[in-house]
Amino acid sequence: DTEGLLRIKEENQKHYRRAQRHQEKKEKIQRHNRKLGDLVEKKTYDLKTQYEHLANLRRSHILELTSVIFPIEEVKTSMRDPADVSSESDNAMTSSTVSKLAEARRTTYLSGRWVCDDHNGDTSISITGPWIILPNNGDYSAYYSWVEEKKTTQGPDMEHNNPAHTISAALCYATQLVNTLSLILDVNLPKKLCNRQWIFTAFCFLCICVCGVFNSEFCGENLSRHRFTRAVKKLNANILHLCFSQHVNLDLLHPLHTLRNLMYLVSPDTENLGR
Repeated sequence: DTEGLLRIKEENQKHYRRAQRHQEKKEKIQRHNRKLGDLVEKKTYDLKTQYEHLANLRRSHILELTSVIFPIEEVKTSMRDPADVSSESDNAMTSSTVSKLAEARRTTYLSGRWVCDDHNGDTSISITGPWIILPNNGDYSAYYSWVEEKKTTQGPDMEHNNPAHTISAALCYATQLVNTLSLILDVNLPKKLCNRQWIFTAFCFLCICVCGVFNSEFCGENLSRHRFTRAVKKLNANILHLCFSQHVNLDLLHPLHTLRNLMYLVSPDTENLGR
């Protein structure tokens, strides 16, 4: 029994020394983990700072791009509210009739259904100039009518103020701007539009945009109604995708307001622009 007790004591001493070594290793690993944690925290802070710096650079590039090359502005129109005109002409008109007229004014019949449009008749959104605007309610019937008329009319189109030309130019510029924004923001667009462009470096970026080397699907040939509608839906989907990626307020967006959504996206008031 005495010999067995000695053997047990010797084994216990070996286990105790081994436990001490394990404890030292544990403390060493803990110190190493604390150092790695401090390093990761520092790297995380540096990465966050770099992200903020990159966001500021992207934001400055976008604001410069939309102020010099692709300015987007809200153009006021002189059209008066029919409810106000009617109420002035007929003092006996009831408030319910005035409200119905105002509601009718905010409603547009588009593609076989009624669409609510709070901005219809009040303002328009222009791009690159006050003369290049798009309808607020997404009604591009003027382009369809022009294409149908071109099929039946021979000879060159001498009407330079044709609204179809304005719609085509505005959508072309919007496509160029959206594709450029996707490059600056490093966001892949969900829909692909026919928009061929040269490979360029950051140095010649502005020069190429000014020279207009982009070849948009909306410019050139006259699109059929199906192809035109399909291209517009793709463009609107890309714009909404960019708005979602930059956390634009969803209450401001409308799936048919092409240039208005773009205006909200590149607005200086967009806090997360460049994220």
